[in-house]
Amino acid sequence: MNALPKTKMTAEEFVVWAEGRPGRYELVDGEVFAQASERVAHAKAKLAAALALQDAVRRAGAPCHVLPDGVAVRVDAATVFEPDAQLYCGPELPPDALLVESPLVVVEVLSPSTGRNDVLGKLEGYFRIASVAHYLIFDPDSPLVIHHRRGQGGDILTRVIREGDIQLDPPGLSFPLSAVYGEAR
Repeated sequence: MNALPKTKMTAEEFVVWAEGRPGRYELVDGEVFAQASERVAHAKAKLAAALALQDAVRRAGAPCHVLPDGVAVRVDAATVFEPDAQLYCGPELPPDALLVESPLVVVEVLSPSTGRNDVLGKLEGYFRIASVAHYLIFDPDSPLVIHHRRGQGGDILTRVIREGDIQLDPPGLSFPLSAVYGEAR
């Protein structure tokens, strides 16, 4: 088990500290937090969400890129999150990049240990990133997605999706909920 640093860090210090370290970590207000172990349902939902996004990008021919967990996003000078999946558009990042500077879509899968933070703290944090247009929260145990999207001004519009398609505009992508959860559960 790795000891967590006892002093506060900046986002830049954290990225250097976390690189190559076993386990997953996030930085919140300068404090490092280890991420809990994941259930199989959580891991499968993360993979399915990333694959559904990737398939939507291919179908649309969009100039976008999908990443699974492992690559961080900087919320501010003292906060760095590692989404369960994310999408950014434009030129592909260099292979040694550790941060996505302009994510367009971020995805989190609820877990018993972090669900409250995913719904509250990360919602506020992700929408402080000017490029984020969509924040998708997937329930790993039932077909349910909470889709937050940036509206006019500071508005965040929320849709609870239990069936049908997930529309992501921008960048003009769509995928059926069944791409993540299967036809029948």
